[in-house]
Amino acid sequence: MARLLPPESAAIDVVSREVGVSVATLERWRAQALAAPGELTNNQRWTPAARLEAVITTATMDEAARSTWCREQGLYPAELEAWKHDAIAGLGEPRAASAVEARQDRRRVRELERELHRKDKALAETAALLVLRKKLDAVFRDGEDE
Repeated sequence: MARLLPPESAAIDVVSREVGVSVATLERWRAQALAAPGELTNNQRWTPAARLEAVITTATMDEAARSTWCREQGLYPAELEAWKHDAIAGLGEPRAASAVEARQDRRRVRELERELHRKDKALAETAALLVLRKKLDAVFRDGEDE
């Protein structure tokens, strides 16, 4: 698509022959790109749920039907295949990663609890020393008055 837009602005019929997409489709895509230059890319427009739905929809299609579907949606079959791999990878990967993360989280919680307990003891000791200091000051001040 970038070849059809400035600065390259290649001829549509040449690009059509090279990539195997019809001239009409390329003209429509170019018009859409020129009409909305700030528009999101295909991957940014497809939500994860829509990607999964596309993978499921095209799973039973043969390659020709899948390619036709992709052209209608403005996708490359490679993008669809990447989404399929991402969906499959997402099925088993998080459990293994979450077990490791859970162990690391438990270890970190124990370390933080130990540190909190140590700081609580130090705070209690400091508070006790301050109370004793005030009592000591009160005793010696009372002695000065007499």
